[in-house]
Amino acid sequence: MALTLSVRPIEMESGYNLVLLHERDAEELGVYVGDRVRLSSPSSSLVAAVNLTGEMVGRGEVGTLLEVSRRMGLKAGDRVTVSPLPPPASVEAIRKKMEGKRLTGEEIGEIVRDIVQNNLTPTEISAFVVAEYTRGMSMEEIVSLTLQMVETGERLRLERGPVVDVHSIGGVPGNKYALVTVPIAVAGGLTVPKTSSRAITSAAGTADVMEVLANVSFSLGEIKEIVERVGGVIVWGGSVSLAPADDLLIRTERVLRIDPPCQMLASVMAKKLAEGVEHLLIDLPTGPGAKVREAEEARSLAQDFMELGRRLRVRVEVALTYGGQPLGRAVGPALEAREALEALAGGGPNSLREKAMSLAGVMLEMGGRAPLGRGREAAWELLRSGKAEKKMREMIEAQGGDPKVKPEDLPVGDKRATVEAPSDGYVTHIYNERITAIACAAGAPRSRGAGLRLFVKRGHKVNRGEKLFEIYAEHESKLEEALKVVSRSFPMRIEGMMLERLSERPREW
Repeated sequence: MALTLSVRPIEMESGYNLVLLHERDAEELGVYVGDRVRLSSPSSSLVAAVNLTGEMVGRGEVGTLLEVSRRMGLKAGDRVTVSPLPPPASVEAIRKKMEGKRLTGEEIGEIVRDIVQNNLTPTEISAFVVAEYTRGMSMEEIVSLTLQMVETGERLRLERGPVVDVHSIGGVPGNKYALVTVPIAVAGGLTVPKTSSRAITSAAGTADVMEVLANVSFSLGEIKEIVERVGGVIVWGGSVSLAPADDLLIRTERVLRIDPPCQMLASVMAKKLAEGVEHLLIDLPTGPGAKVREAEEARSLAQDFMELGRRLRVRVEVALTYGGQPLGRAVGPALEAREALEALAGGGPNSLREKAMSLAGVMLEMGGRAPLGRGREAAWELLRSGKAEKKMREMIEAQGGDPKVKPEDLPVGDKRATVEAPSDGYVTHIYNERITAIACAAGAPRSRGAGLRLFVKRGHKVNRGEKLFEIYAEHESKLEEALKVVSRSFPMRIEGMMLERLSERPREW
């Protein structure tokens, strides 16, 4: 059964191939919401999911959303043949994973290809991500997923080396280390094609912070030219087709606020394989409030990364770093960019400089630019001498930013509120999730100037009324929203030396 219908373009994006049918035409075809149809014209053919309407299109018409109109080159009044189709084989493979069964390499390939070709609906992609999260994957499945993600995208082929990169699994507010680590490594003679993600569950991803300083969206050819000329970049991976399935899956992870470990392993390694990375350092923040809370769990994940690297012929090392409180004192794109520039100039908080130099030191050793055990010393010299800052400014200029930018030049939100200590005592705990929630409520990362700045860290002695942190927002309503989050979930625990008083009630004689 098929119908020949007139095209009515719908000026709306859905994120996948979607068409609208009139309810009566759908009934004649025997299709329901979410079913597939094939659209065929004299010059092209495409599979799309169906939604139904009684008003937006009339009988004899098919509404084509932007993705379908563009891919098929359709305009109003064109005639297409619409015929029903069964679900793709990948839907059955997703159901199989939901049942906890292992997938073959071909089944994983079908899922990845259908994701990239927009053949799966958001509901089906969500089902796959949730199945990964609840059922997990074997190492063989993760290897297949990684290779399929690379296969469906482009690859960066560099002529200079050694190609080394660093990636953090995140989970720590203010984790802007890459803006310091990468220029140190590049200044030391390494090639670092750093593609980064935007925030998934945080107040700022590396790409969000770098975008305050320079453009982060480039074509693959432009990235190659900059890296060959300058030695490194810090760009948004979603602007190029390096493992494109990863970016589509990240959209779903962002909505669901989950990051399945098996998908994280495949996503990281797929991007790095596509970049041509030979040596990869994984930053694995560990501690209360981080994605990985216990050292034993962190070591297990580290072993998985290294095993995956061995199977894919990439040398992987893992650094377990402290993730029990925010890195540095700034959380939010512009505030973190300011702090990164301060650190490159030799200032900024000690925790940021320490982490950045330690990771850069490992990278320099991995790439053969420093003797074993001397990497941190070499990284410190590159920072102290100003070579790292100079290299960062070269990268900023190459990416279209102002190489002379100063920290104070970066605008931050002018709607501000200071939160004070409610009592005397010591800061015994800072809740990462609550810090992130406050910064996001203030508008980060979409509002670049939103976020917060900490005045105290864990172990700091405070007096009642002393400033703990300041919230920055670009809109008064967002500032009020952030303050509501503070009142519901105060992000710091302040205690005296006496933690608790226990006593027995006096007996009544």
